[in-house]
Amino acid sequence: QVQLVESGGGSVQSGGSMRLSCVASGYFYSMGWFRQTPGKEREGVADINDTGRARYADSVKGRFTVSWTSRRKSIDLQMESLKSEDTGIYYCAGATESWDSATLAAGDYKYWGQGIQVTVSS
Repeated sequence: QVQLVESGGGSVQSGGSMRLSCVASGYFYSMGWFRQTPGKEREGVADINDTGRARYADSVKGRFTVSWTSRRKSIDLQMESLKSEDTGIYYCAGATESWDSATLAAGDYKYWGQGIQVTVSS
């Protein structure tokens, strides 16, 4: 069974930076990050496919960067200028197919990590 393991979460003050990492036990054509807060649906943050193309939620464009650290196996999410609304549980996800649409969607992903807490205090 393929596993995805997140690391790097924790607490930071507003305006600060944080890096999340995700390592998969198998290989994926696409990997990404989603987040969830109480009472809200899981939302896409950023993802990247095997061609290196990345997609971002409008709320994080210009602040977050997703990248392969080992293509098709591990990714990082570098988060800058963090805001309190970035607080949530961040989930790493993996897909066995690539995508070419412009819209980041949880439905593209079948495999999920356990999640890691990110807390941004104002």
